[in-house]
Amino acid sequence: MSKKNVIVAQSGGPTVAINASLAGVLDAALRNENYETVYGSVYGILGILEDHLINLNEQVEKNPEFINTLKVSPAMYLGSCRYKLPDYENDDATYEFIFKQFEKYNVGAFFYIGGNDSMDTVLKLSHYGKQIGSDIRVIGIPKTIDNDLCITDHTPGYGSAAKYVASSILEVAHDTFIYSVKSVTIVEIMGRDAGWLTAASALARNEYNSAPHLIYFPEVAFDKEAFIADVKDQLSKRNNVIIAVSEGIRDKEGNYISATTATNDQFGHSQLSGTGKCLEYLIKDSIGVKVRSIELNVLQRCAAHISSLTDLNESFALGSHAVECAVNGQTKCMLTLNRVSDKPYEITIGTADIQGIANEAKSIPREWINEAGNDITDALHDYMAPLIEGEPIVKYNNGLPVYLPVGHLDAGK
Repeated sequence: MSKKNVIVAQSGGPTVAINASLAGVLDAALRNENYETVYGSVYGILGILEDHLINLNEQVEKNPEFINTLKVSPAMYLGSCRYKLPDYENDDATYEFIFKQFEKYNVGAFFYIGGNDSMDTVLKLSHYGKQIGSDIRVIGIPKTIDNDLCITDHTPGYGSAAKYVASSILEVAHDTFIYSVKSVTIVEIMGRDAGWLTAASALARNEYNSAPHLIYFPEVAFDKEAFIADVKDQLSKRNNVIIAVSEGIRDKEGNYISATTATNDQFGHSQLSGTGKCLEYLIKDSIGVKVRSIELNVLQRCAAHISSLTDLNESFALGSHAVECAVNGQTKCMLTLNRVSDKPYEITIGTADIQGIANEAKSIPREWINEAGNDITDALHDYMAPLIEGEPIVKYNNGLPVYLPVGHLDAGK
């Protein structure tokens, strides 16, 4: 039987670990006797629609360190998109073209690395493939710093982003504690619908640092009066109060505390802006103390200089396992991480039907947030702590980390 080829693509927001999953797919496919060429689709599914593919075998041949460097490089080597496929029941022309592209490149498996919205693409392609009797394996590989994919214990990218958030909070504490003046510092952290990343701020606490002193999540209705009371109580105990807040906190009516733009993205998600600044003005008007807000913004997504080795290793393993699943005939599924224990930390890799994952979101269990809704419990701390462990070896040149060049993504059109 002749060998088949593979197409792999990346989609959604960037992370430190998504290239590690790409490296895992590439490494496993090159070593597998069932596959010959691994093509990378540039800018997600759009690369297939626009016939913009990269032969990744050639990249490995030119650079023997390609896979190892790819594993520690941040963001997406292949680029990304936020493209929502139409429903094939209403318009199957796009799907017909995609599967003709698969035929053109003799594809046996398609791997899509991404989050909730990317799994929507996996689901739709899987359904269409089944409808036309295609034997092409369509498999999703998870990633998102938001850690809100269902079924899987956690998502690649979360551990490294959590490590950056915790380290940043610790450094903010060192910066803030040098002054005896009463002050409040608000750190706004990504998380539109789930507070997993904001919760990671608690990992900054150690034997001398109690910050963050307050944490607010989308999972708990935000009350402005209670918030002001919390801040006043903390100011009565210390000079400097540090607060971690999710961008997506909302009141009991479900209205975002921050301003929202007039439009949503293609997947219907609200575009948020200024949660930290909103709370800064609230404290300034209500308490009159020195206050500043910090928005970590995109910095928390691709901070490879402080990535988690656990995160990178698990991401690579998921990519490798996806190839094995395709060879074994699995399709319409997403790889999952299943936790065996916290201490010692141990996980296994499995698969789950994409039907129960696409377009769903996993929130922090309410019992993992304290009764007042402004801090985490020990159970959540124990869940997060192992995910930030370990530091990868990154080469440096002229004082800067060495990553794979991505000039092919910045060449214009």
